[in-house]
Amino acid sequence: MTAIVMRSWDGLMAVLRWTSMAVLMFMMLSIAYDAIMRYAFSAPTNWSLEINSFLLVYMAVMGAAEAQRHDAHIRISFFKEKLPSTARLVIDILTGLLGAVFCSVLVWRGGIMALQALEYGERVSSSLGTPMVIPYALMPIGFAALGLQFLFDTLASVNRLLQPYDTRKDPTHG
Repeated sequence: MTAIVMRSWDGLMAVLRWTSMAVLMFMMLSIAYDAIMRYAFSAPTNWSLEINSFLLVYMAVMGAAEAQRHDAHIRISFFKEKLPSTARLVIDILTGLLGAVFCSVLVWRGGIMALQALEYGERVSSSLGTPMVIPYALMPIGFAALGLQFLFDTLASVNRLLQPYDTRKDPTHG
């Protein structure tokens, strides 16, 4: 069961990673196109700024779970590295739980915001008139993924705390 869940999670993270790369490529091309149209032909696009603003939100919230998964967030770890391994694991568990709680609040509030935008038919006041439910829905989806990653990291830390690694059982550690 756990293997199936983790394979599914790996698949979802791969989809988010590849869509993020595609979004970044689209952003690069559309911003370059808008700049060329604006400065070379004095005919800027009316959609580039709006769409790229929403895609920037996508990149931030969808990429956060992947960054957490690979422990790629920026941090200052000088003091933590000075602690014993058990204390570091306890800090990791507390950090994971606080991160999951924070994300659950953002999922809850972001979900309310997206549902209200859908209910009231809110739109961006621009020529495109993008429904606000689209960018608002990115928040709960992205923070749900980040919160789940925090929970997976917390469970891994609890597992390491309860079953410390024994180098005597590992033949690769002489």
